[in-house]
Amino acid sequence: MPIKRIIPLLLLDNEDLIKTIKFAQKTYVGDPVNTIKIFNDKEVDEIILFDINASRQKLKINFNLLNEIAGECFVPLCYGGGIKDIDTIAEVLNAGIERVSLNSFAIQNPTFVEHAANKFGSSTILVSIDYKKDVSGHYAVFTHGGTKKIKSHPVEIAKIMEDAGAGELLIQSIDRDGTFTGYDLELLCQVVSSVKIPVIACGGAKDVNSLREVLTMGVSAAAAGGLFLFKGKHRAKLINYPLSGFNYNA
Repeated sequence: MPIKRIIPLLLLDNEDLIKTIKFAQKTYVGDPVNTIKIFNDKEVDEIILFDINASRQKLKINFNLLNEIAGECFVPLCYGGGIKDIDTIAEVLNAGIERVSLNSFAIQNPTFVEHAANKFGSSTILVSIDYKKDVSGHYAVFTHGGTKKIKSHPVEIAKIMEDAGAGELLIQSIDRDGTFTGYDLELLCQVVSSVKIPVIACGGAKDVNSLREVLTMGVSAAAAGGLFLFKGKHRAKLINYPLSGFNYNA
């Protein structure tokens, strides 16, 4: 049985780390390099780093900062944001990052996922799928930081990305982002039962029990942001990884 993983997901806003609520309401968290060092000491399973402005504002990747972050990270690191071509993937990997997360451009251009998987291997390619319920109450995928609606159900996009060669999917609820209301188990069950590749759950983690709950329903990993960045009902900033004695496969 594959080992389950619990993954801090960090959001890069220019040169700062921030946390959002429903992809808005930004809260400053801290310096990315120092935060990475702290998570190193806590021996986290993996870190996912998303540049939230790279695709939304069509900004160039800050490779000076990315190289500095990668140089300080001693656990597996995945980077996503603004990746639209094979050369950029190569440059990200050459910085010392183990794999990349593709989102907006890949969802709109599945052949890019195929080319990337053929060039670098499926295990290097994660596809992140952001979704929420639209005004009619139906699930829909959104790209460009949640600003552009794709008229497709998350399960449909998940299948397309799997067929294109993605090695893993990250399924993120925009509605639950930063809310501490728990994962969207219903939608995640639909995705897990529809694809054969590993799935990472994201959006809404509220406590250790919610991590255990989502891991036991079939996902390969649980990602969270606020759970590892804040403490208590007043959301005091405290980088933590509260998993002492936690049985990932319980």
